[in-house]
Amino acid sequence: MEPPKKSGPPRRGGPGDPKRPGGPGRKPDGGKAADGRDATSSRGKRDAAQADGHPGRARTDRPRPDRADQKRASGRPGTARPGERDRPDTARKSAREKPATPGTANPHPARAAAAKNPPDRNEPQRIAKLLARAGVASRREVERMIEEGRVAKDGIALDTPATLLTSLHGVTVDGVTVAAPAPARLFLFHKPTGCLTTERDPAGRPTIYDRLPEGLPRVMPIGRLDMNTEGLLLLTTDGGFKRQMELPATGVPRTYRARAFGEVSQQQLEDLFDGLEIDGIRYGPIEANLERRTGRNQWIEMTLTEGKNREVRRVLEHLGLKVNRLIRTAYGPFVLGDMAAGAVDEVRQHDLIQFRNSLKAVAK
Repeated sequence: MEPPKKSGPPRRGGPGDPKRPGGPGRKPDGGKAADGRDATSSRGKRDAAQADGHPGRARTDRPRPDRADQKRASGRPGTARPGERDRPDTARKSAREKPATPGTANPHPARAAAAKNPPDRNEPQRIAKLLARAGVASRREVERMIEEGRVAKDGIALDTPATLLTSLHGVTVDGVTVAAPAPARLFLFHKPTGCLTTERDPAGRPTIYDRLPEGLPRVMPIGRLDMNTEGLLLLTTDGGFKRQMELPATGVPRTYRARAFGEVSQQQLEDLFDGLEIDGIRYGPIEANLERRTGRNQWIEMTLTEGKNREVRRVLEHLGLKVNRLIRTAYGPFVLGDMAAGAVDEVRQHDLIQFRNSLKAVAK
């Protein structure tokens, strides 16, 4: 009678593996079974049966492959630890770590096209664009000025904002000759709540220009902050720089701190790195971190690069939170710090030039 077979998968021995300990019906040398028959012969028969296509499992001396290798070979992802998702390694970085400035690899199509076909300074451009770059007013405001007959060329009032010019030579606004564009200037403004980011409001509500101190040159806001959003707002004298900063292709990160009522987990915030779609609008990756809780209020830090209209509020509302305070704390390398509400601070020309050069390097 053959010795009883062991249940379970066969042992696959390999070089250096410990030998199976002796047991009933086995001798330490593995030569004879309890009934005197050769155990090696019995194994040989099973091996032969397997080779002939008969049922049975043959022993092999090959080492068992590592389970992770098997999963990689089959293309199936390994089992993730709880709270970990299959996403790029950058998604597993600490939420405290700020996203790096966009690199040159795989540039945005708009940046690639701009780098391939750089604009010609001598090429005719719309007058509204030229006047905005000169710091006269925003493009929309210039268009309104032209409709009102306040802009002239060589003494003749212009009647269309589509007028193409190579320079502002001979152009006047309200009878005053437009000077050549001065070097761009950049200001940091701590916008308080209760004012709009616009030059004028038809309803008569206060705007940021009502809160700016006297003595500033003609400045334009880079982007917008809602009426009830406070924090860092960049102001510039250069319309071209303003436009460059507002383009999504530029990818300058903005950081916000939000106080929101409700419950949310850190895992839900980390999932925002994959982006999401709300009411047909696609939002890109967002770095979010749960800072602290005060009762049922959560303080959340969020860094994003698109800056769509009311993006932070809409994303947090999608998670079931109600934002009751929102502060922008940084825009690119410029930070709010301990600036008082309503205060203005000018960026040094050296720092501004360095920052603008970094934007050009990204576009290449």
